[in-house]
Amino acid sequence: MTARENLLSLYRLSGYKHAPVHINMCPSLQEHFRALSGGRTLAEYFDYPEGFAQEWLPGLKQVAREPVDWTQYYDVQFKPGTHFDEYGVAHEPGSAAAKHMTRMHHPLARMDSLEQLPQYPYPEYDAESIPQMKTVADAVHARGLAAAGGMACTIWERSWYLRDMTRLMMDMMEEDEKAVFLLDKITDLSMQRAAAFAAAGADIIELGDDVGMQQAIMMSREMYCEWLKPRLAKVIAAARSVKPDVLIFYHSCGFVEPLINDLIDAGVDILNPVQPECMDFAEIHAKYGDRLSFNGTLGTQQVMPFGTPEDVSRTVRRNLEIAGAKGGLLCCPTHMLEPEVPWENIVAYVETCKEMSR
Repeated sequence: MTARENLLSLYRLSGYKHAPVHINMCPSLQEHFRALSGGRTLAEYFDYPEGFAQEWLPGLKQVAREPVDWTQYYDVQFKPGTHFDEYGVAHEPGSAAAKHMTRMHHPLARMDSLEQLPQYPYPEYDAESIPQMKTVADAVHARGLAAAGGMACTIWERSWYLRDMTRLMMDMMEEDEKAVFLLDKITDLSMQRAAAFAAAGADIIELGDDVGMQQAIMMSREMYCEWLKPRLAKVIAAARSVKPDVLIFYHSCGFVEPLINDLIDAGVDILNPVQPECMDFAEIHAKYGDRLSFNGTLGTQQVMPFGTPEDVSRTVRRNLEIAGAKGGLLCCPTHMLEPEVPWENIVAYVETCKEMSR
C-alpha cells in the first residue's frame, strides 16, 4: 500500500496501515528544523516516508493583465513592507515576533453602491494552465503520494477580506444586493478553481472558511444556510462534476458543531481541525464519525505549546483509538505551530503516529 493509497483509504473509512502525519511550522520553527536536519526533508529526518503522504498542486494561473494600482481603493497610509494579494487585499506587516501575521485592509469597504462592485478588477483564471497542473499531479502520483489542491478562504473569508467583515455582515442582514453580487462572484471564481483541481487529478480539494469562534458560530445557522451553504455546495458540485470521487476537505477554526450536518449535506468528506479547546473529538466522532472523516484534533492552543511530550503522545493515542481501525482521522496539529512549541513535542507527535501504525 503506497502512502497515497493508505491516506485515501483512511479518509474513506476503509482502514489504514500507517498513521499519516502533517506539520505546518512557523518561520522560526522552520529555521530550527533546517539547523537540525542537515538538509533532510521531514520524512527523511523522522524516517517515516509512509507518514508524509500528501503534496500540494499549483492552482490555476491568472490571465495576464496590466498592473493594478491597488492603493486607489484605500484611504490609508500603509507601513513599509505592505503587500497586496491577487485580489487587492492589503497586508501590513506584523511585529518582529510574528512576521507571518499581517493586518488586513479591505478594498471594497468604501463602496456604497451595487454599481461599483462589478467594476473592481477581480482575478481572471486561465483554463489553459490545467495541463501544467495535471503534469504536477501525475508526478506526485508516480511517487506514491496524494495530490491536494488548496483553496482556503473559499467563499465567506475571501468575500469579507474584500468587503470587511462588519460591512458584509450588515449587507447580508439587510439582504443587500451588494452581498448577493460579491458572494456570487467569489463563488463563481471558486467553482472555476475547484473544477480545475479536479480536472488535474487532485485526490483531495481543501476548501475552507472560518465560521466558528471559540465557543459559538459566527452567524446563526439560518443565516449560514441562506447565504453560504448553497454556495459551498455549488463549489463542491463543480469539482465532482469533473471528478466524482474527489475528496472534499473543509477547514474552519473554532466551534462549528451546529453546522456539521450542513457541511455533510453540502458534500464535505473531511472536517478540519476539530480544535479540542472548542469541541471534544470523542463527542464529535460519536455523532458524525460514520459519515465524516477528520483532520486535526491535536491542540495548538494548549497541548502542543504547553504540554509535555507525554501529554502529546497520550492525546495522539487517545484520538487515534477513538477513530479506530477503520480510520477516519489524520491526527495532526490543529493549526500552524508557533514559536512556543518545543521541538520535543513535535518529535513526540510523529513518533507516536509511527508507533500507532498497524
